[in-house]
Amino acid sequence: MERKKVTIPGIIRLYEAAERISMLTAYDFPSAAIADAAGIEIILVGDSLGMVINGYKNTLPVTIEEILYHTKAVARAVSVGLLVGDMPFLSYQTGIHDAIYNAGRLLKEGGAEAVKLEGGTNVTDIIRALVRADIPVMGHIGLTPQSIHRMGGYRIQGRDEKSSAVLIEDALAVEQAGAFAVVLEGIPGALAKTITAKLHIPTIGIGAGRDVSGQVLVFHDLLGLSGNRQPTFVKQYAHLKDTAIEAIQLYIKEVKDGTFPDEEHTYK
Repeated sequence: MERKKVTIPGIIRLYEAAERISMLTAYDFPSAAIADAAGIEIILVGDSLGMVINGYKNTLPVTIEEILYHTKAVARAVSVGLLVGDMPFLSYQTGIHDAIYNAGRLLKEGGAEAVKLEGGTNVTDIIRALVRADIPVMGHIGLTPQSIHRMGGYRIQGRDEKSSAVLIEDALAVEQAGAFAVVLEGIPGALAKTITAKLHIPTIGIGAGRDVSGQVLVFHDLLGLSGNRQPTFVKQYAHLKDTAIEAIQLYIKEVKDGTFPDEEHTYK
């Protein structure tokens, strides 16, 4: 059975039917092709590529050019899933003009179908401007990695009454500004449930419990391709790093002992 292209109206229909939404972060052609073939509904080219792919210590050094490069690669692999490009640090904080220009490039040049940006009440003007320019926006509140210096690191947000109220206000503001969905990262499950109940757009959780509209993980984390230390919210569905190491060690052994290449792998 041929799968239909996932669109933003299609995501809204899933939400209205109370069907949970699957989202995965992928950064290159092969991983995106695998995710798309598996049936993932939303594929995000996240600025987390800075750490996962480029080895930065956080997401702050990532540029719009890096996101654009990876979005182009992912777009060539995705035929069904909805493709969302992340807005890196300083690609939208500097004003509406820069935000529209950079987000527009992700759609025009990169092949993205929507963009994601971090922030709540502080970015509503940006979200409104992008939506007016026909650039669909996914919000992102809670633990926002571009704000790690203000937060003092990767800390769970919304654990007290005051900060919970701020996040609820942020979520409502993002919705009212025109976002079609919002990522809830690193917040208690009970707060995520409250926010989800108050909104009329999908909530996509990462470290936000099960009472949300959908979930997102990173391709490399899900498949066990990252380092051994993982956040509590990460579930590894495979351990491909170990498999890869074992395979390469076997290759080294066969090179050393001369059993590779054999007749089967030699041209006649």
